[in-house]
Amino acid sequence: MEKKFEGVVLNGFLMLFASLVLMLASIVAAISGIVLLADGIDEANGTALLVGGLTAFVASIIMLCGFLMLEPNEARVITWFGKYAGTFTETGYFWINPFYSVKKLSLRARNLDAKPIKVNDKVGNPVMIGLVLVWRLKDTYKAIFEIDSQTMALGNQQDLGGATLKGIMLALENFVKVQSDAALRQVAGQYAYDDTDDRDSQELTLRDGGDEINRQLEQRLSERLALAGIEVVEARINYLAYAPEIAAVMLRRQQATAIITAREKIVEGAVSMVKMALDKLSDENIVTLDDEKKAAMVSNLLVILCGDDSAQPVVNTGTV
Repeated sequence: MEKKFEGVVLNGFLMLFASLVLMLASIVAAISGIVLLADGIDEANGTALLVGGLTAFVASIIMLCGFLMLEPNEARVITWFGKYAGTFTETGYFWINPFYSVKKLSLRARNLDAKPIKVNDKVGNPVMIGLVLVWRLKDTYKAIFEIDSQTMALGNQQDLGGATLKGIMLALENFVKVQSDAALRQVAGQYAYDDTDDRDSQELTLRDGGDEINRQLEQRLSERLALAGIEVVEARINYLAYAPEIAAVMLRRQQATAIITAREKIVEGAVSMVKMALDKLSDENIVTLDDEKKAAMVSNLLVILCGDDSAQPVVNTGTV
């Protein structure tokens, strides 16, 4: 698990000044030693000054390799000859032992806008579904040591300089993309795209699931990405449609369902209006109709109210 780096950390500006002073002092000492040796005045002190100057110069060069500069939401994973020493996250300019190995990581939030993929829903219909994901690193130890992010990062580099911050983050993004596709297929396969012909069914669907589907998707992603120390900030389905090979057929099915639903509403309203008309005529004694004439009136009213075209009035000059 991730732990805080407990090693010696010194102010970077102070150590930079000390390194430069040591370097200048080593150069002066080495030159003085060379002069003494060249003149033959004091070969012992000349040799000591030359050796000491060269040693101090090499030490100053090594010291210059121990500087760290961290911006907000950045981290450094520090190892001591292969052993994990901790993660350093303080912002600023610092100096640590240059023999530590340091790997850069970004803790900033990143997003993934996954291209729609084709999956089969619960009833076997092929659908196109995509997601948008916001994620960030939470456990740097897992990100570096639990998955092979460093080797994947080296594969993205053009030189042999090692895995860079950009390479490691690209490797993690690729890991997130693969796991996101797997989680999306898992969730989409558990539900139908749309409701079935059973209108009384309360079964959850991809089209109407909304927040519940997104919650389950986020839960599946969190389970998969926890291996790499990645936290899921938000996950949402941002694209959902039938696959092209069945889209036209399903569109006609939806249109037919909509037409049937609309007709049911029209007939229900028409029956209510006919009943109201007959009750009004009977209650107010406007006209007396026998069963045959009531049937004819009901038929005419239903044709008028349920028809698609406007009715053409006909004046009846005979009996009602």
